Amino acid sequence: MKKAEVKNFGKPDEVREFPKGKVEVVKISCATVGRAVLQPGWRWSTSLQPMAKTKSCEAPHFQYHISGVLRIRMDDGTEFDCKPGDVSLLPPGHDAWVVGNEPAVVVDFQGMVDYAKSL
Repeated sequence: MKKAEVKNFGKPDEVREFPKGKVEVVKISCATVGRAVLQPGWRWSTSLQPMAKTKSCEAPHFQYHISGVLRIRMDDGTEFDCKPGDVSLLPPGHDAWVVGNEPAVVVDFQGMVDYAKSL
């Protein structure tokens, strides 16, 4: 790192929209950070699986959960909820969906380089 940098999600470098959600991406130094806003009814397997063309989400995620509840189901059947204030580390091989009537907002520090990019 040679100089300080500041970016803001209010002016993202890129916005990727998909059914019932969007990801705002900022690129800072050699890192790509994304803020996902996922609306009630969003589910990876119905919203993004057709684009990804994989059985489950293959992006690894290192996330901070800001609001809403995101339920995760790993390919091995393990299932858990991520709530505001949680930090999660997800390896490839999972599905996820919004629980309840509040959007899930998540900042991801690892898995947004190619997430929701049109192929």
